Amino acid sequence: MTQLDSDGRLLHLLTLEGLPRQTLCRILDRAGAIRDTALGRTQKRDTLVGRTVCTLFFEPSTRTRSSFQIAAQRLGADLINFDASTSSARKGETALDTLRNLEAMGVRGFIVRHPEDGAAQMLARHAHEGTAVINAGDGRASHPTQGLLDMLSIRQAKGPDFSMRKIVMVGDIKHSRVARSDLQALRTLGATDITLCAPDNLLPEPAVSAGCRTTGDFDAALQGADVLMMLRLQRERMEEGLVTSLEDYHRHYGLTAARLKQAAPDAVVLHPGPINRGVEITDEVADGPQSLVLRQVGNGVAIRMAVLEMLLG
Repeated sequence: MTQLDSDGRLLHLLTLEGLPRQTLCRILDRAGAIRDTALGRTQKRDTLVGRTVCTLFFEPSTRTRSSFQIAAQRLGADLINFDASTSSARKGETALDTLRNLEAMGVRGFIVRHPEDGAAQMLARHAHEGTAVINAGDGRASHPTQGLLDMLSIRQAKGPDFSMRKIVMVGDIKHSRVARSDLQALRTLGATDITLCAPDNLLPEPAVSAGCRTTGDFDAALQGADVLMMLRLQRERMEEGLVTSLEDYHRHYGLTAARLKQAAPDAVVLHPGPINRGVEITDEVADGPQSLVLRQVGNGVAIRMAVLEMLLG
């Protein structure tokens, strides 16, 4: 399923893998230009007046869903919020039938969150011409708008030349859709110095880590790092026996103020949320001057406005 038409126009946003650098940068540029509107500092736009957008969520979300809702409203769109837990999905209706029924009501933008890999791609394949599907996170495969907002946050803090930056990604990389989208975007933007740091059983397969260094030694990886991308430790990994205890994980892979001093003096810290405070990152770092966590959240609205504009405007 191609995301682009023969003229290079974006039809859907399903993954950052293979997305041309020009398209990716166009989204970042547009998001930067409309950030004040995204944050409610200027009057909302009327780009999507008369368009109806649906958040089609089959698993829980706070930041992503709220961010897309605000983005659609700031563009003047009508908004439908679909929650699988209170819908006909509980009666056995498939995601495809749900999409088709909503299309019949005139909905033309679908923001899809689903626990299965490839769910957004499947819906995009069956969508009518003129319907746009945006992947808001599917399984552990992809979370493209999170990848885009992370790139925007890094670019604002460190400039556009990603080839000059030492980037370290830490945590449950193996099961993270955020990590996959971030790595795809980083490579597209020219990053070459990327280290993936995690226990052996949380490091990704070679196809994901291609071109990156991998290590289990966080303190060694931190030396001189410009960008620290911390990932959420999913609690179910403890139940699966992949992590012995939260305390042990924090001792080896938790980012503290003392540890942060090993990175470059002007290093920045990212985390996609939700944060397990005291596990991946301490309060002092999460709320400190080098943290970009809240900037990421704000940039999420701008990125999602830019994507909705490009697909439906």
